[in-house]
Amino acid sequence: MKQALTVPFDDTIRECLQKPKFRRALIREAINCMFTGDVETGKSVLRKYIKFTVGFVQLGKDLGHSPKTLMRMFSASGNPQAKNLFAIIAYLQKREGTVLEVIDRAA
Repeated sequence: MKQALTVPFDDTIRECLQKPKFRRALIREAINCMFTGDVETGKSVLRKYIKFTVGFVQLGKDLGHSPKTLMRMFSASGNPQAKNLFAIIAYLQKREGTVLEVIDRAA
């Protein structure tokens, strides 16, 4: 029997997140998903980003939240308040040294 040559998805994401350009692109993609109404995908992407970069324990310490509360916020059934979500996004941007901006393409 042949052994599969695939790598688990989480391992692939973890490896890609070693590159700053990929980390910034992943944050941008999560926010774009949320702006276009796909909040579930946006939360899922942010959850992976947090899990494999700063981690929920450190994020909780830095923002004064329980790691379990943060994990629930980004779960499939989680519903983070805008205040908490934007605080987390601001923290991640600062940590990455990047700034996301909204651009009106219709103008």
